[in-house]
Amino acid sequence: MKNLRSTLATVWRISAPYFRSEDKWAGRGLLAAVLAIELAIVGINVLINQWNARFYNALQERNWDSFVSEIIYFSVLAAIFILLAVYQLYLNQWLQIRWRRWMTAQYLGDWLHQANHYRMQLQGDAADNPDQRMTDDVKLFVDRTLNIGVGVLSSIVTIASFVTILWGLSNAAPLHLFGQDYPIPGYLVWGALIYSVLGTILTHLIGWPLVGIDFKQQQYEADFRFNLVRVRENSEQIALLHGEQAERERLLVRFGRVVENWLAIMSRTKKITAFTASYNQASVIFPYVLVAPAYFAEKIQLGGMMQTASAFSNVQGALSFFITIYRQLAEWQAVVNRLDGFEAGIAAARELASRSERIHVVKTGSGTIDIKELVLRLPNGTPLVNADGFSLRKGERTLVTGPSGSGKSTLFRAIAGIWPFGSGSITVPAGASLMMLPQRPYFPTGTLRAAVEYPAKEGAFTPAQISQTLELVGLPKLASQLDEHGHWNRTLSLGEQQRLGLARALLHVPQYLFLDEATASLDEPSEAALYRLLEAKLPATTIVSIGHRSTLDVFHDRNVVLARAGDGFALQDNKSAAVS
Repeated sequence: MKNLRSTLATVWRISAPYFRSEDKWAGRGLLAAVLAIELAIVGINVLINQWNARFYNALQERNWDSFVSEIIYFSVLAAIFILLAVYQLYLNQWLQIRWRRWMTAQYLGDWLHQANHYRMQLQGDAADNPDQRMTDDVKLFVDRTLNIGVGVLSSIVTIASFVTILWGLSNAAPLHLFGQDYPIPGYLVWGALIYSVLGTILTHLIGWPLVGIDFKQQQYEADFRFNLVRVRENSEQIALLHGEQAERERLLVRFGRVVENWLAIMSRTKKITAFTASYNQASVIFPYVLVAPAYFAEKIQLGGMMQTASAFSNVQGALSFFITIYRQLAEWQAVVNRLDGFEAGIAAARELASRSERIHVVKTGSGTIDIKELVLRLPNGTPLVNADGFSLRKGERTLVTGPSGSGKSTLFRAIAGIWPFGSGSITVPAGASLMMLPQRPYFPTGTLRAAVEYPAKEGAFTPAQISQTLELVGLPKLASQLDEHGHWNRTLSLGEQQRLGLARALLHVPQYLFLDEATASLDEPSEAALYRLLEAKLPATTIVSIGHRSTLDVFHDRNVVLARAGDGFALQDNKSAAVS
């Protein structure tokens, strides 16, 4: 019961925001229509139950006129039922896609808000596979929540409607055993209740492990799919290392977990299916067993017997709703748990960025980036970089060097405002545009134009501007491919990707440009030519570079070294050099 309350509370917390959102009136209207149609369908079932008595009595009495009129009456009810069922499905699907669209937009916004997705990874990404959370899990949550919610309402209304009918039929056809009548008030109702409760308890005892198994199945499936994508994304490196056999073994290990868990689902499903199938088959004849003695004792007509069986079936079916959808309930609870974990991961990452002991990035009116009492730490708390009283002056070109693992890239991340582990403050000029170019730049899948313009919207620059810039960075052959679609991180060499990244910087003209080994894959003459290009085309841009080549010194006014100091590294001005 405690788990049920917790699950329902989580479902309400996840669901309620949509029905209070800007799309609330459409959502509420569609939900009300779906529920109203469900109530109307229950009403049709009540009318069909009453029709059963009249129709079978007409058959027993061989009353042709009554038979024909009941056939016409049933045809009208059936037509109305079909119309209601069609529009209920249509409106249900319409509500599903609106709800899913809103939830997906919200999750995407929260996940991508101010580098939240990055902080979630830094924390170990307890909410694994966010892609699955926002695709499969959101879809299943909306579908199962609506179907189960509507089903529960239908069951409650069905029980309320048919219990009255069944109670009256219990009085009309008292329990008849061994030639004696036993006037037990509502015995048919009690029979349906006892039958359903026993079935529900046994179903739960047999099937409850499905919740945990389903959760693991979704996790294993997502993990296998994610690693397949990783292989596709890194196919060149795998081919160069001849790592196909190693990847095949790794993927088969992950798929082995999928198979092993699926076998556990099969075993548990076999048991629960054997019980529910037996239960459902027995429920077909159970009401006849109860009322048949009264019929053969001529206490009721055939129509009354058929109406009783129909009413009993409706009540028993409604009471057994839990049994009917147990498999869906298990899957639904697993999905709810996964979305709850995803929301918790987002909240934890957001809290990480807002806690008091963090790196404060402050916007000021000064023309420099000032670092004060900065302590950068690794996620486990280990000290990495210490810096105090350090400034990046406007228009000055600075080269940052130091051993691998000394925290050079992490310093850039802190200046960009995405590294949450540490303390101190970094002041950045208000309104200043910063661009970070890593060693392997990111290009979205799509047209080459969109890739080089990123993160601006496609069309922010004219084709002539882009073509001219591509020629300047040594990619003239790409100037004719602006409208071609591709996966540019895969189709271009790393050197070409770095040239394309510098073309992006030339187009955007940032006030501060941070190059994290952004030319490391180029030969020294090409690197020198590109640095001269940046000097010529971005004369007002403050450039800060990370690099290991001594040839970079000549292109910078200042050399800053991350040198070992105690448990971590400290920033030290090494030398100044005149720009050539």
